[in-house]
Amino acid sequence: MSFASPHPDVTIPDSSVYDYLFGGIEEADLDRPALVDTKPEKATTTYRDLIARVDAFAGALADRGIAVGDVVGLLSPNSSAFAIAFHGILRSGATATTINALFTPNDIAKQLTDAKASMLVTVSVLADGAKAAVEQLGLAKDRLIILDGEGEAASGHPNAADLLGPNHPAPDVSFDPSTHIAVLPYSSGTTANPKGVMLTHRNLVSNVCQIRPLQGMQADDVILAVLPFFHIYGMTVLLNAALHARASLVIMPRFDLPEFLDNIATEKCTYGFIAPPVAVALAKHPLVEKYDLSSLHTVMSGAAPLDAELGHAVEKRIGCRMVQGYGMSELSPVSHVIPFDGGKAIAGHDAELSSSGWTVPNAESKLVDPATGEEIPLPSDGLSETGELWFKGPNVMKGYLNNDAATAETIDADGFLHTGDLAQVDPTGCVFIVDRLKELIKYKGYQVPPAELEALLLSHPQIADAAVIGVTDTESGEEVPKAFVVKQPDAEISADEVMAFVADKVAPYKKVRQVEFIEAVPKSAAGKILRKDLRTKA
Repeated sequence: MSFASPHPDVTIPDSSVYDYLFGGIEEADLDRPALVDTKPEKATTTYRDLIARVDAFAGALADRGIAVGDVVGLLSPNSSAFAIAFHGILRSGATATTINALFTPNDIAKQLTDAKASMLVTVSVLADGAKAAVEQLGLAKDRLIILDGEGEAASGHPNAADLLGPNHPAPDVSFDPSTHIAVLPYSSGTTANPKGVMLTHRNLVSNVCQIRPLQGMQADDVILAVLPFFHIYGMTVLLNAALHARASLVIMPRFDLPEFLDNIATEKCTYGFIAPPVAVALAKHPLVEKYDLSSLHTVMSGAAPLDAELGHAVEKRIGCRMVQGYGMSELSPVSHVIPFDGGKAIAGHDAELSSSGWTVPNAESKLVDPATGEEIPLPSDGLSETGELWFKGPNVMKGYLNNDAATAETIDADGFLHTGDLAQVDPTGCVFIVDRLKELIKYKGYQVPPAELEALLLSHPQIADAAVIGVTDTESGEEVPKAFVVKQPDAEISADEVMAFVADKVAPYKKVRQVEFIEAVPKSAAGKILRKDLRTKA
């Protein structure tokens, strides 16, 4: 049986992203700081300026022939310029396909080709890769916009001044928000080839509506924005939700621990959104002690499972509340989250930090046994059996671009999206993610979740980071768990000691059988472990 969200339904307006975020803004909010760039120098953009620049950007795109149905690529680190370009693209009626700032020219060209993009917006630091990609596609020079570049007269590539200077009025566009594609991010590709995820304006609006009451974000909050805006987590949970709350975003183009800590202390950030690797640093790095982080009242972790012990270590060290959420690009992205009150309004007590919280409003979930296809009921106490998590709600993607087969495999006839993640649920409907269905290690017929072993390894004081994958043992031919371990500075722990540490705390079939020490665990910009990269090392 499915279990509905315990939260009251929210009203979801039938509007575009632009109209939802900015259409009803009050005069008193227009001069609030919306975006605060920290690099290359501090600069503040008010809501009034932001809206004016978004409108002008949309007008410039329309003047250059971009219209409803066109696709524009956006390749940029976090900045106010990203936010203006992103919402300008959506305001023009076009679709934004956001591109990972770490992509190679071939990766960029592949995404632009698949998305059928007719223009690319980027910045100077990424211009070489963008130029190479655009040349592969055969696009004219003026179809590559370099926002901080020399300008169209000098280089042939328009810059922000070329676009915003004429102050073209935003176009009068018309489309159905429930079907028109707003953004086209690409799935991470950690388990398969990346696919274009078609998210409509209604998908994005719905998800902000769903999470806003659960975040508790207020207009006087100062939000640290280090998660990449090009990733759906940063796009929805940070950029769009914070703008809707009229909060201020303190923007970092990339993660750097000293700068991260300094920005919290200097800008008095109140709310942080991170991935688990940042939690590791907050819990363990000695540099944290040198900064006053007392302004932080809440830190939310997402993009990968957060170990409860690690989360509580962050809470104790900083004096904030840690919460966790779950989602995926195909869900716009949030489907489950621990609310800002910890869950007291629902369960009467704080949710366990090892959980991902409850189903968001206007939605329902179910667990299905992947072997039998049988639905797993809510337990009367304790945790349920493990099953694949399915989800249904207005934030579920329209489908995969030009891939009906993959769409049909992921979204069933009843509208449930099959996440590919294994989970358990408690009697209140609180969900605990166990692991990726496709990432489970099978040792002698037993299923071994890598995330469980990774959390255990991170509890060791001499281990700074860790990742676990399944590898084939050359002698037995069986799949065995292998740990890739990053030592703490000056640590002298051996491979045998790592294996013994794990063996003392897990069932025999879950033992780590191989250990390799590495300098850093490869991760995506969203903080997910790139297991495919580790497999090339194994």
